[in-house]
Amino acid sequence: MGGGSNRGGAGAGEESGSDHDGVLRRPLLNTGSWYRMSSRQSSFAPGTSSMAVLRESHVSAFLCTLIVALGPIQFGFTSGFSSPTQDAMVRDLNLSISEFSAFGSLSNVGGMVGAIASGQMAEYIGRKGDASFLYMGRLLEGFGVGIISYTVPVYIAEISPQNMRGALGSVNQLSVTFGIFLAYLLGMFIPWRLLAVIGALPCTMLIPGLFFIPESPRWLAKMNLTEDCETSLQVLRGFETDITTEVNDIKRAVASSSKRTTISFQELNQKKYRTPLLLGIGLLVLQNLSGINGVLFYASSIFKAAGVTNSDLATCSLGAIQVLATGVTTWLLDRAGRRILLIISTSGMTLCLLAVSVVFFLKDNISQDSNSYYILTMISLVGIVSFVITFSFGMGAIPWLMMSEILPVSIKSLGGSIATLANWLTSFAITMTTNLMLTWSVGGTFLSYMVVSAFTIVFVVLWVPETKGRTLEEIQFSFR
Repeated sequence: MGGGSNRGGAGAGEESGSDHDGVLRRPLLNTGSWYRMSSRQSSFAPGTSSMAVLRESHVSAFLCTLIVALGPIQFGFTSGFSSPTQDAMVRDLNLSISEFSAFGSLSNVGGMVGAIASGQMAEYIGRKGDASFLYMGRLLEGFGVGIISYTVPVYIAEISPQNMRGALGSVNQLSVTFGIFLAYLLGMFIPWRLLAVIGALPCTMLIPGLFFIPESPRWLAKMNLTEDCETSLQVLRGFETDITTEVNDIKRAVASSSKRTTISFQELNQKKYRTPLLLGIGLLVLQNLSGINGVLFYASSIFKAAGVTNSDLATCSLGAIQVLATGVTTWLLDRAGRRILLIISTSGMTLCLLAVSVVFFLKDNISQDSNSYYILTMISLVGIVSFVITFSFGMGAIPWLMMSEILPVSIKSLGGSIATLANWLTSFAITMTTNLMLTWSVGGTFLSYMVVSAFTIVFVVLWVPETKGRTLEEIQFSFR
């Protein structure tokens, strides 16, 4: 995500960056930072005092992850924006429920376009008042978020050390949930027009940050920029770390894959490509069909339907709980593994959705003044919160992480775009229909989501492999 090819930049650095002792001074990729080392020295030699800030082996990868995490925060803010603003926007702009549903779902349409464009863009560039204007802004915002949703998890997976890939990879989802929480929290106090302006800040801060992070070593290797690949990896792993083995693994993986930078749709039908692609698409589609975006986009309306007095406070609390639950997942991923967390997550989601659907069916036949109605309201509130928590334990972070882990480098652009497009397409379907389905039957809406979650358990048990503790090259080779 940090910029384009370094062919020109490297040459310029070599011409203008020499000093008196003959040691090459060159810019590190497109970061704008200068390091006193040659590409050959960068692979095997400890650094000089100018590199002291990055001596720790994982500090650089962690800092790069924090910088690109601003993108998913923007993603989350976009997702959470419609919940606290629904009443005010409907009132101010005289929108119907279907018109507001269209507004809420338009970011997904832009996300689809962004998803289609993101793969090829990442391949060639690198990883690194009036209702009509309202709709256009939402559409364009979705386009940018669509690109972010593909490039950020792929970039994080490709720069992360093997033993930290789960934790760093889940920062993507943690940042999304933090963005949702910010939208919920600020939406309680700030008018929706000003909230929309504030929502642009994460990406505004991200743009300059991209000039200070290295390009993905695996992308550089695929582009035949071997020296730059070594330089980038050395910075990411620390200047006193021997990266010989990892560099050789990356080179072998690139050499065994397609030599071309692009691949056709027909070639995706090969088993070594078809299986990981279908797994990636399946997880990302089932993630959305569980109804999570419908719950998060329209949480305030759902809490009102449940009989909660202060729906805005309940929505904000839901966002905070989701951040905490996702933070726990970040700690667990490299300890428990991906597969077991997915099984626990989907099983919990199924039980919670079943309980919520039964409660709403029962509430339709009970007087609102009775004690039973109050008890059922509390159960529905606990059920919805528990659904979000169990989702965060696995289905929130892991589908994006596994997509970036299992897709071979030769199909990552095309395959990643297809998987991300499928995710945005189902997100559009859910966000477009949730409000309408809730007016039909709240219990029926949650029951349909429960059926999908139950199927997801079967999907994970039968087909999803464990990727914990394996290099990206080992994971991708296992599908051959």
